[in-house]
Amino acid sequence: MPSGAPGAPGAPGAGIAVHGLNRTFGDHTAVSNLWFTVPPGSITGFLGPNGSGKTTTLGMMLGLVRPSAGNAFVDGVPFTSLQQPAQVVGAVLDARSAHPKHRALTHLQIYCAAIGVPDERARQMLDLVGLGSVARRRIGEFSLGMRQRLALATALLGQPRYLVLDEPANGLDPEGMAWLRDFLRAFAANGGTVLISSHILREIEQMADRLVIIANGHLVAETSMTDLRDAYRSRVFAAASDPARLATALAAAGHTDAQVQQDGRLAVVGVTSDRIAEIAATAEVTLFGTSVEHVDLEQVYLAMTAGRYAAAPVAQYPGHGAHHPPGGQYPQGPQYPSAQQHPQAQPYPNGQQYQQYPTAQQYPQSQWGQPNRPPTGQGGPTA
Repeated sequence: MPSGAPGAPGAPGAGIAVHGLNRTFGDHTAVSNLWFTVPPGSITGFLGPNGSGKTTTLGMMLGLVRPSAGNAFVDGVPFTSLQQPAQVVGAVLDARSAHPKHRALTHLQIYCAAIGVPDERARQMLDLVGLGSVARRRIGEFSLGMRQRLALATALLGQPRYLVLDEPANGLDPEGMAWLRDFLRAFAANGGTVLISSHILREIEQMADRLVIIANGHLVAETSMTDLRDAYRSRVFAAASDPARLATALAAAGHTDAQVQQDGRLAVVGVTSDRIAEIAATAEVTLFGTSVEHVDLEQVYLAMTAGRYAAAPVAQYPGHGAHHPPGGQYPQGPQYPSAQQHPQAQPYPNGQQYQQYPTAQQYPQSQWGQPNRPPTGQGGPTA
């Protein structure tokens, strides 16, 4: 049962709660009976294929789209009822919405006046996201990645305790993505709460501790990353001189989830390679080698959302001209390595045009206020 669904105990409290949201456009249902929660202090990944209803859901949560039915709550009240919403929730929904003729600093100063915070907050947030050196440049000259950073700076002006982000990593270079990941981790560690929609699954896998997955406007899964990893455990493939005898020895040791594959290897779940080697040696079975298959978020996500837009296999696509592979078959793309195989990002060489991102550790806890406190007449932490 999804958290907060009918029959679930308790009324909306601290955190974000979506209760039975529906939205139809004519005869098209974009979101259907959607229930989920975003607990305080968490980073929740909001995933789904294009057209699955993610942006519509975020718009309903923030009072930008009127629900056909259902409600969304922030700390127990609708977003539109918050006295000072920008000091409770910071949102990034469209990085291209800023006026292209405005300068970055002017853009933020306008928002400062609108939400009632000091003008100097504009310069502070530009420095925070690494745009301090281009504060006087017009936004129309910014790259998409720079606009994303500016949108995040706008969301942070009110020092909110919640961040709602729709594809905030689009256009960011690897350094910017690493900074965003570290920043959101620090934000949550200091008591903030993040709901982030993204198609960059490896980034979500590295930063999120909870997942909400939707498809065709319906909830597919709401789970923690820990539970997801437990449900989709990695397998060890063992090449042995006698797979059946090794399977019997593993079963005698209490490891019963082992199956002989078509290629003759033994697939074992819930046992490390070292433990398999110990059992094989005791059973006098020669072990030629082992390999580990990790089930990553991308594989789980594709399995849960398959069929949203069905297409013919790549190999069936007819080629044209001199570049058509023999027999009309296109080679298979390389398999993605496991996350542990990726090297650490290297710093950009000196002389880059824009200043380095500050490290996440520089953001003091007190900056974000008390994240779990329900909104008062002042609408959240003082500016």
